[in-house]
Parts: sequence; structure tokens; C-alpha cells
Amino acid sequence: MDIAVLSDIHGNHIALERCLEYAFSRNIDTFIFLGDYIGELAYPERTMKIIYDVNERYKCYFIKGNKEDYWLKYHADGEKGWKDKNSASGSLLYAYKSLIDIDLDFFAKLKQVEEIKFSDMPEITICHGSPYKINEKMLPDDARTFEVIDSVKTSIILCGHSHVQRKIVHNNKCVLNPGAVGVPLFSEGKTQFLILHGNDGIWSEEFISLEYDTSRVIREMHEAKLYEHAPFWSKVTENILRGSNISHSRVLSKAMELCREETGACVWPDISEKYWEKAVKELGVCR
Repeated sequence: MDIAVLSDIHGNHIALERCLEYAFSRNIDTFIFLGDYIGELAYPERTMKIIYDVNERYKCYFIKGNKEDYWLKYHADGEKGWKDKNSASGSLLYAYKSLIDIDLDFFAKLKQVEEIKFSDMPEITICHGSPYKINEKMLPDDARTFEVIDSVKTSIILCGHSHVQRKIVHNNKCVLNPGAVGVPLFSEGKTQFLILHGNDGIWSEEFISLEYDTSRVIREMHEAKLYEHAPFWSKVTENILRGSNISHSRVLSKAMELCREETGACVWPDISEKYWEKAVKELGVCR
């Protein structure tokens, strides 16, 4: 039994196609998706179409990510608070505007955590961040991660959110993170996922990293005018696609820190673009 595990697509339909093409070449017909289906990249509707097509043709399991929570909350709150031409929220607004009712209904039905049983194989816990919090990162050598591992009954937790492909082992249990399909970190610009092999009652993992046409992804970002919708957020995205390991969250934190230092307070998404510009320069995103 082989299962493809994919997380954090973030609207990168080109990378998703590459991962699925490879999975199909390995005769895989079961898929686990760990959330964050659209986000930073162009033409989100193309990603959603692929997801629906795969779901129709194969056995699929889907989990809600923090991005799906964002779309649903923004919708429920009357579509207030986000701004266009804003590095903090412009890409969120761009992605949200691509959604139709079927997408929001799909997201609303997703669970945040689920335990899955495949025939006589040991159960698996699947989630986006952690089994307890959708945006909690499961990190190595971390007391909270070990606490979470000890608290679940399954021997394997599949999670995403950190965009870093890794395995964490603790007390004969493990956390497996497939990395990110869309904007992975520490991948040298490759798209990443995981194949879970089940044989004789034992699960084993195979981490996959694939080269793909990142230049096409960047061209589409320009075509869709993402650099106008979210100027510096998009620069960080492109930097990651080119192989950088400077994350969006790190740049956001730096921009907010600079904003607080100068103004005394900083409330997301009201972060002046000048602080984003300073942040990306100080962190070496744009030289």
C-alpha cells in the first residue's frame, strides 16, 4: 500500500501537477492532503479544479489548514479588514476573490484533525499544524512537540504548516512532515511531498523532492499582478521559489517589529509598505 501525502499547496497548481504526475507514475491511487490549498500564487481556481478532479478519480482524504480558516472567517465576518495593494493582506484578498460557493462549502466541511485506518495497518493521525491547534508548528527537539506526540494514541502523526520536510521521532512514535508542495523551505526550490509505504503492518516513509518549472510560476505571478496586490509578500514568495529559506512569517515579524519601534504600536494588516521594504532589505530578501 502506497499513499501520497501532500501539504501546503498555496495555489501552486504547477507544482501540484508535477507532484501528482510523479505519484501517478508510481501507481499511487490514494492521497492525503493536509491543508492550505490556495494562498500566495496565481490562478487559485486552477488548483481547486485539480483537487476536485483528483477527488473524483481517486481515494482522497482532506484536512483543513489555517488558510481555509482564514477564508471562512473572512466570509463569515462580512469580508471586512483585508486590503488590496497591501503586503500583509493583498495576497489573501486576491485568493479569496477567486473562491466560489463550492469552494467555501468544501472548506467548511473539512476537519482539523482525523484518525485514519487503512485495512490492517496501524492508525494514522492527520492534521495541518498539530492535532490540537491548526497553526501550531511541530518542531524538532521541542518539549511541546514531544508532549503532543505522547498525548495521541497513534504511532504516526502527519502534519504540515512549517513548510519544512522532516521526521521527528520520540518514544517509538514519529511526526512526518511532507514539506510544502507550493512554497517549501530548505528544498533548494524543489516541490516536496511524501509517500507513505505500508507493508506487513509497518509504515515507512519516502520523502520526495522534485524539480519543476518555477520560472513559469513566477511568470504567472506577474501576469496576475500579484506584485501589485501584495508587493513585498510576493517578493518573498518569489525568493522562496528561487531557493531562499527566508519565510513569510519571518519577514512579517520583522516588518511589525520595525513598525512598533517607530510608531509604538502595530496592528495587522495596517503595516506601512516602508516597513516591509526595510524588513526585506535587512533580512536579505531584496538587495
